[in-house]
Amino acid sequence: MPNLRRVLPFLVLFTLSAFQSVSAQPTPNNSNTDKPKINKPYVVPSPPSIAAKSFLLIDFHSGHVLASKNAHERVDPASLTKIMTGYVVINELKNNNLSMDDMVTISHKAWKMPGSKMFIEVGKQVSVRDLIKGMVIQSGNDASVALAEMVAGSEEVFAQLMNKYAISIGMRNTHYVNATGLPHEDHYTTAHDLALLTKALITEFPDEYRWYSEKKFTFNGITQYNRNKLLWQDPTVDGLKTGHTKSAGYCLVASALRDETRLISVILGASGAEKRVQETQKLLNYGFRFFETHKLYSAGQRLNDAVVWEGTRDLIGVGTAQDLYVTIPRGQYKNLVIESTIQPELKAPIQNGQELGSIHVSLSNNVIAERPLVALSEVEEGSFFKKLIDQLKLFFNNLFSFLN
Repeated sequence: MPNLRRVLPFLVLFTLSAFQSVSAQPTPNNSNTDKPKINKPYVVPSPPSIAAKSFLLIDFHSGHVLASKNAHERVDPASLTKIMTGYVVINELKNNNLSMDDMVTISHKAWKMPGSKMFIEVGKQVSVRDLIKGMVIQSGNDASVALAEMVAGSEEVFAQLMNKYAISIGMRNTHYVNATGLPHEDHYTTAHDLALLTKALITEFPDEYRWYSEKKFTFNGITQYNRNKLLWQDPTVDGLKTGHTKSAGYCLVASALRDETRLISVILGASGAEKRVQETQKLLNYGFRFFETHKLYSAGQRLNDAVVWEGTRDLIGVGTAQDLYVTIPRGQYKNLVIESTIQPELKAPIQNGQELGSIHVSLSNNVIAERPLVALSEVEEGSFFKKLIDQLKLFFNNLFSFLN
């Protein structure tokens, strides 16, 4: 009988735990008993066949590549060069080195530039505002050179600025020798680099980016229309730039916004003006049809708390330094797996922004995004006694872990 008294409590606990385990199971649906559930894999078709020397389609927020071909191959950028020319000019405006109302005296070099023109006249003064529109909307080579000379004194020095900005953006396979895109053996870029530049332009200068959606501009009594015909064909397209030379073929960098998803497409070396529009539309439709982008976390959002030893506080919030977006096949959001790791035995002092761990986002066992987890505040060193107590705690924690 005494043995029974000792065993009885364990039998009761075992019985209760077993009951809870069974009761936690979902009640089967009788209508589906003969139809076992099958997890269907998601299916995304291959990108469409694109008639171009190289191309690239990326999501603006996540940077995820949705389709590409020869994206890192060096090519002649033609008038796509003017995206960087505009980027430099906008930086000068933002740094108050230039204003939209400044008047530019047109040089003989700018006036005589071959190729596309806004038809400025030598010796006349034209506002920076009009020159920008002439470059962006009319793709004027004359306007581009006039702006370059206004900013840097000469087109050659302006090209040095272009190259410095290219490096700062991460354009590792780009080099400029002029502001227009007229062919030169040392003037080149890639589809990948053009996508980086476009993303930087839209991110840093959203207001100025609107210039690239304007459809026409009249100067000196001459009205010219934007060469990006997608602006008329697809209302979600709001930029960006066309280009064409004999060596480059027909090129188009475009961006479109549907709902809250923005895509950037780059087509280089198409066979004609209509073909570059058709191929760009195919790429954009493919991306929007089969993919979706989600913002998982905002920069600085507190995602977790990490234990800190020997500090004035025992916990510190961690998060990502930048917004975290993922681009995934449509309908797969519920299947995302998010895991985080924190470095063991974090000790004070800890600085704001210090990397303390990482976060991983997976889909079907494939990591699709990975970011550092950083401290969202700082923790100073604790007092002598606080450090001593934490050291003793750590000693016994490690001892017990070893024994276990």
